[in-house]
Amino acid sequence: MNIGCVNPPEKISAGIQMRNTNIARNTLPSSRIDSGGQKKGQNLIHDPHIGTIARLNIPATCGKTAPPPVKETAMTRIDDTFARLNAAGKKAFVTYVMAADPDYDTSLEIVKGLPAAGVDIIELGLPFTDPMADGATIQLAGQRALEGGMTLKKTLQMVSDFREGDAETPIVIMGYYNPIYSHGVDAFLADAKEAGVDGLIVVDLPPEEDSELCIPAQNAGLNFIRLATPTTDAKRLPKVLQNTSGFVYYVSITGITGAAEAQASDVAPEVARMKESTDLPIIVGFGVKTPETAEAIAGVADGTVVGSAIVQKIADGEGPAEVLAFVKSLADGAHRA
Repeated sequence: MNIGCVNPPEKISAGIQMRNTNIARNTLPSSRIDSGGQKKGQNLIHDPHIGTIARLNIPATCGKTAPPPVKETAMTRIDDTFARLNAAGKKAFVTYVMAADPDYDTSLEIVKGLPAAGVDIIELGLPFTDPMADGATIQLAGQRALEGGMTLKKTLQMVSDFREGDAETPIVIMGYYNPIYSHGVDAFLADAKEAGVDGLIVVDLPPEEDSELCIPAQNAGLNFIRLATPTTDAKRLPKVLQNTSGFVYYVSITGITGAAEAQASDVAPEVARMKESTDLPIIVGFGVKTPETAEAIAGVADGTVVGSAIVQKIADGEGPAEVLAFVKSLADGAHRA
């Protein structure tokens, strides 16, 4: 089966573009989050934080055969978590923190404390030098982690360390494809599975490139979670949902992380529209900063994600106890919905 030619890349929203920052800029120019498109071949490059790597050389999708189907896999911890929450009539509360921000030990302490603070699913950020979907708060968190020597291998080690005391809470690695590609997809999936990772959010791999990582990940027993946005129209949505598993991450605003506050009145009709096309849980993130907003957004979806507001507390120098107290207030808000 030939899938023909895809349309040119479309932006996740008007607000997400490559921006000049103080973060090292000599890595792969990332593709857009929710779109097709083609990438030109790239040469070897040297990144000061992760060494010499190969830039992506993903061929154009014109004339490319369809990827193999996803194999039937067993229930994951993510699936089990949503089944448990649904049975209890509760909404999910998901948090994002950057691995090794402000340092490995402090970050691990915070991550280990998240379940007791009411977190149902943990998104653990994989530091990368060119995080095109993220605002300044998370960009700087990634920069701090990289400057402290954090790598993909150490991120997976953090998951392993967490699993020593928690075999139930799902962990989703959220990041960009270049470090995974550099590590080697097969090796990464084997290492992630062994460490105890449950799912992946890789924001710069659109559905047209499912054969690169999405399908291999799901065949390895990991959920691959896709992002949908306010600009994901009825024509594009089926492609976004194809091969997505675990849950759908709905980006509530047109912009980058931490840029604005989500509005339940805007989110509700979009969630309803997506639910007409999928049985997967819809979790809403971007722009959720307070317990009140967490409650409001969770009330019109299957749950909510908070990231930048928590990362900012860490950036402000608050210790694990203070950060976790703030997380608990957010979790309480989401669980009231």
